[in-house]
Amino acid sequence: MSTTRLAVSLPQTFPEGTIDPSAIARFARRAEELEFDSLWVQESIIGRQRQLDSIELLTFAAACTTRIRLGAAVLLLPLRSPVPLAKTLVSLDQLSGGRLTLAMGLGRAGPTDAAFGIEPGSRLARFNETLRILKALWTQDSVTLDGKYWQLKDVAMEPKPVQKPHPPVWFGVHHPNALRRTARHADGFIGAGGTSTEQFAGEVQELRQLLREEGRDPSTFPFSKRVYIAVDNDRDRAGRRLAARLGGYGGHERIAVWGSADECARRLREVIDAGAELVLLTPLFDEWEQLEVFASEIRPAL
Repeated sequence: MSTTRLAVSLPQTFPEGTIDPSAIARFARRAEELEFDSLWVQESIIGRQRQLDSIELLTFAAACTTRIRLGAAVLLLPLRSPVPLAKTLVSLDQLSGGRLTLAMGLGRAGPTDAAFGIEPGSRLARFNETLRILKALWTQDSVTLDGKYWQLKDVAMEPKPVQKPHPPVWFGVHHPNALRRTARHADGFIGAGGTSTEQFAGEVQELRQLLREEGRDPSTFPFSKRVYIAVDNDRDRAGRRLAARLGGYGGHERIAVWGSADECARRLREVIDAGAELVLLTPLFDEWEQLEVFASEIRPAL
């Protein structure tokens, strides 16, 4: 059996019907019973998609479970104020007993930036300043910083995270400059669900070279990949349903995995061969049924 770890996304988006907290809790507990590595959420704060907040949902999952790790991929740092975010995340790390992994990214500039007070062209600077503040508040007794967007003078924050020096901070990025920042500042990397296996493989190879240039050992740096997946012996039906959900990603053919368990396992082995040590399985419908199939048919085939 492969040593690759399998994670699964929490039900978070509800295109229709009632949002049932008890069903989400049962899903989280069942994923833990089935010994998945971790439960993950995504970030989408505004829009017409019926999606729960990432951090709130992850905190709910922490209260429903005791062992399984909890991850967010990716938190869009430019959209959040760093001081309250630092407090929220350290509280989640404490309440979960140190089970939190954070993947962070820039997101894409767009007309909704005005809703967050983001000036054009400021996302990268906000990202860097926010990350600097988060790490400082989590590790220092007192923080003083005269930044472009935030000013802190002798600011203290307690408690500190359970995980030392802080929860693992992964980056989910694509641009060559962003990959270089990943090699310098991140604790790991996660490939987006909206990227192909081929693109992920290229990013892994480039990052390994950049890590070596930074004097870091690539073998100690975790690589992971989100994969949109639908296991269904009726391949055409699965493809149609994925296409309906992933139209905004430029089509499902390039990025998703679907079909029989054997076909899905084969495609996932390609992701593993590309460098993924953790594969984040993200079903977009029939989450309960997919969870059971992942454990009983997909995992043994990898």
